[in-house]
Formats: sequence, structure tokens, C-alpha cells
Amino acid sequence: MLSRRTRIVLSVLVVTALTFIILDLRGGEGPLTGVRNVAANALGGLERIAATAFSPITNATGWWSTMRDQATQIENLTKENDRLRGESETFANDRARVAALDGLLRVASVGEYRMVPAEVIAVGPAQDFSWTVTIDAGKDDGIEPDMTVINGEGLVGRVLKTTANTSTVVLIVDATSAVGGRVAGSEEIGIVSGTGRQDSLEFQLLDPLADLRIGDSLVTFGSKGGRPFAPGLPIGEVVEVSGTPGQLTRVATVKPFIDVSTLSVVGVVTRPPRTDPRDSVLPKSATVNPSPSPVPLGSAADAAASESPSPSTDDGASIAPTPAPAPTKETAATLQPRKPKKASASPS
Repeated sequence: MLSRRTRIVLSVLVVTALTFIILDLRGGEGPLTGVRNVAANALGGLERIAATAFSPITNATGWWSTMRDQATQIENLTKENDRLRGESETFANDRARVAALDGLLRVASVGEYRMVPAEVIAVGPAQDFSWTVTIDAGKDDGIEPDMTVINGEGLVGRVLKTTANTSTVVLIVDATSAVGGRVAGSEEIGIVSGTGRQDSLEFQLLDPLADLRIGDSLVTFGSKGGRPFAPGLPIGEVVEVSGTPGQLTRVATVKPFIDVSTLSVVGVVTRPPRTDPRDSVLPKSATVNPSPSPVPLGSAADAAASESPSPSTDDGASIAPTPAPAPTKETAATLQPRKPKKASASPS
């Protein structure tokens, strides 16, 4: 039990405290207002000093938290970027495969080739050949040696050997490869040989007097039974011609239509077309020279007469050529085809 004196002191203190509180709440100036202001100023200074002293620690904590958040964000963005890049590469590969299949279908439909599609799964030399690829189709798919291999751009090569599920293909750029070629738009033929380079072939004309120009396109002449090469397949474009018409040897450098470094989807011709597709399989950008038209009788002589210089006298005066006489009935009769004589009946 508290004594009476203690209770009186506590009562006075409570009343005094309540008085001060009421005065502060009413905005009045209490007896301790000055003391409170001095204490507030002192505590404010101490707070500023403490904030300045401890700011590096608090800032370091915030910096570390910010750095940790940024590292997490960078990691998430990196993962998302890798995922999108993978999807983009997959989409690009799919788009390239679709384009290759579209080109292969165009060649098959235009040229009426029956073929088995396949994909290149390996690249490397085989046996005595330097330029070969392996495809994922073999005997079980109806593939046999010496079948023609093509893609959407043209001739790729021929099948060398087969297994149950794979086949080895010799590319046309191999140094041992040779295929009969024909100049598009004409009947001039020759031999297209590989050079061992992926961007170059050689074409040797059989007729040294044949017309051959830079930009001419070559197609396969075709083999008997369509093996090893089916007819009408695009080979390449002439980029250089050595020799002039009339020389014994005329060799042209040919750039193949195919790019052996990017081979993916190919087709193996299992049955050649019934008729030669000629130049219909060539790409639209290929150059096709028209076949030479027959020369009318007498036009060659007229052209020679027009190209030959007019004779001149010693003093430089030109002499007009004498016009040729008009054909008589006798000469006209010699130009007409003779009718066969009717066999006369022998007297009985």
C-alpha cells in the first residue's frame, strides 16, 4: 500500500502532465515549449549526423539489392533471348527446307520425273572420289546405283552405292565426273566434266564450229534408260569460253546451278520422263538461245555479195556490180524437185 504522501505526489504529477498535454494539444505555449524546441533541434542535428554517417552502409545495401535485381533481370532476358534466337533459327531452317522442297517439286512436276526425296546427312570423300555426300534413302526406298540425283536448282550427281537406309552420291563437281550436256535452245552437245572445285565445271564442244557464248545455259543430254543421268536437267551457265570457232579444242568454263556447300533436300530420280523435257526445267533467269532458223535459198549468196567490197579501178573509182540475170525457164526448172517418172507397163 502506498502512503498518503506518495499518493499526493503521484496525483500532482499526473495533473501536471495532463495540463501540459492539454496545452500542447490546444497549440498554446506551455512552460516547457522552449525546452521541447531545444531538444527537437538537438535531436534533429543528431539525426542528420547519423544519416550522414550511416548513409554509405544504407546506400551499399540498396546498391547490392539493386544489383541483385538487375543480375536476375539480365539472366532472365538472356534466357529469353536465347529461346527466341533458337526459335528464329528453327524458323529459318524450316523456311529453307520448305523452299528446297518447293524447288524440287517444281522440277519434278515440270520435267515429269518420278523421284524419291531425301536429305543430305553427311559430306566427305568416299573411295576414289573427293566430292561425295550421303543421303538418308537407300535400297529400302527403291534407290539403286547410277540413279540421277537432283535438287530444285538442277543436277546434283549420281548414286554411287547404296545400303539399306543410306546412299552415297558423287557430285558433278568431282574431278572424275562426266556428263553429256547440251546447249539450251540448240542441238550442240559436248561433255561436261568436274574440276574438283565446287564452283566450276568444264564443257568441251564436240563440234568445234558450234556457236557458244557466255551466258548460255547447259542441260543434260540424257543417258540410255535415264541412267546415270536423266535428260533435260539444268547443269550450269557458261561464264568463259576459250578458243574460237574452228579450233580443234574449244573448252568453256561453266558455273553450276547448284551450290554444293548448301545441299540439304535432294531427290533421286527413280524413273525418267517418257519424253525429253528439253529446256522447260531451266530456271526463269537462265539464258536460252533460240535455235538457228533455216536460211532461205540465195540469201547466203546475197549476204556474201553485200559484205564483199566493191571492186575499184586503179584511179579509185568504184565499179558497180553487174546484176545477176533473171532465171530462165531452164534454170528455174533445175531448182524444182524432180518428179519421179511413172513406170511404163511392159508389153505382154
